[in-house]
Amino acid sequence: MKVVDVAVGVVIREDQTFVCLRSSDKHQGGKWEFPGGKVEVNETAEHALCRELQEEIAITVTHTQPLLTITHDYGDKQVRLVVFIVDGFIGEPKGNEGQPGKWLPLSALNPADFPAANAAIIEAVKQRIL
Repeated sequence: MKVVDVAVGVVIREDQTFVCLRSSDKHQGGKWEFPGGKVEVNETAEHALCRELQEEIAITVTHTQPLLTITHDYGDKQVRLVVFIVDGFIGEPKGNEGQPGKWLPLSALNPADFPAANAAIIEAVKQRIL
C-alpha cells in the first residue's frame, strides 16, 4: 500500500489554533483537521506546508518549527504526517477553498473531533504549548 506524505500545520496564535472542517465527500469527511496537504514529488515537507497554507487558508508562513512525524494506517489508506508548529504568519486564516474554519482554544482540542491520526498531534501540541 502506498504511503501518502502530508505536510500539516498547527497554526498557533496565543493559546488558540486554526482548524478546518473536512468536506463530507473526502476521506475522514466531517471531522476537523489541521490545515495542510500532500507533499508533491521533488518538494520538501516545509515547502509543501507553505504552499498548502497559502492555498487552503490564505496565509503566508514566516516561521515554523517541526513538531513530529507520524505514520497512520486507516486500512484503506496510509499517511505519513509531517507536522509543524506555525507560529509566524502574515494574513488572517480563513477557509480559502470554501471550507469552514475557526480558531479553537488549545485546551478544547478533542481527539474524537479529528481524524484518528491527529490524536498524536493533539497530544504533542498540548505537551509543547500548554
